[in-house]
Amino acid sequence: MDSLWREDLCEELRDLSVVNLIVSILILVGMLISYLPQHARIIQRGTSEGISPYFVLLGTTSATSAFANILLLPQSRQDVACCKELETFHCVAGLLGIAQLGVQWICFTFIFVLFLVFFRYNNEQDGGELGADGGAEPKWQTALLVASLTLVHGLVVIVVTGILTTIAPEHLSIWANVLGVMAALLAAVQYIPQIWTTYHLKHVGSLSIPMMCIQTPGGFVFAASLFARLGWAGWSSWGIFVLTATMQGALLYMAIYYEIQARNLRGLKPLPIQGLPPSHLHANGFDDDVPGRYTSHPEHYAETPEQLQNILERQESDAAAETAPLLRPGGIGDPHRNYDTNRG
Repeated sequence: MDSLWREDLCEELRDLSVVNLIVSILILVGMLISYLPQHARIIQRGTSEGISPYFVLLGTTSATSAFANILLLPQSRQDVACCKELETFHCVAGLLGIAQLGVQWICFTFIFVLFLVFFRYNNEQDGGELGADGGAEPKWQTALLVASLTLVHGLVVIVVTGILTTIAPEHLSIWANVLGVMAALLAAVQYIPQIWTTYHLKHVGSLSIPMMCIQTPGGFVFAASLFARLGWAGWSSWGIFVLTATMQGALLYMAIYYEIQARNLRGLKPLPIQGLPPSHLHANGFDDDVPGRYTSHPEHYAETPEQLQNILERQESDAAAETAPLLRPGGIGDPHRNYDTNRG
């Protein structure tokens, strides 16, 4: 009886729907492409500033739970078992739903890795999730906590799954639903710390608007695709993406608003009148709108975090190349020189 039931299910995989196959492939490719702007933005800026550590933590653990959930669902396990009886093409087509969640997990895990690699912390402050514009920057202990919890969560999922698969496979469906509920709960609150951080920073930082523009509508399409494949029985899988897309849409609206506001403010700056000497030039010819080598408040000359970073890097480079000790910040004279006047 079980063999006949399996044959019926495997036969469904042989009867491919061309429309569903094309949609599934487009979703898979689109999901991969949607994360690339976020990866590129972090690497290009050389910092993960503006991205909440707890957003990364919740997002990575949610993606891990969602991937494990769909792997352990009875329908997915049956599809994998059918690959022994199907041709390679039909097997791959039947596992596209699993592959989609696998790509999503890999891409968000890469964001987690980039966040740690490009994480910048401030030892002089007591922590928090805000940058210079909105409060304290995250401390290195925050990044360590995020990394530790993420790794522990992944290890627990692997160990529990392995134990149940070995000694109690009949309980795998229950564990799959637990993971699905866990993923849904994590996804439901995933964007709350990021929304809070972006609201206080009043700019997007290293958060990618193009990524959200692709993923917000794509999340609803992906949820519909999973619903068509799993039906109401797979609510713990497709429900995650309904929640995520809704929260991401709210964050996208906020990010676009702050970006437009920033551009409008830059557009309102007065332009110099042709033919008139600039009023901000001092008698010595120096421009008071341009920071000097050792300006004590470079933030007054920057309109964006990128400009401030460029100023700080230029000052550090100038200080490293300085040959006149009296001009070095923080002291007078060369601390390595012996000023003993009794030497012969």
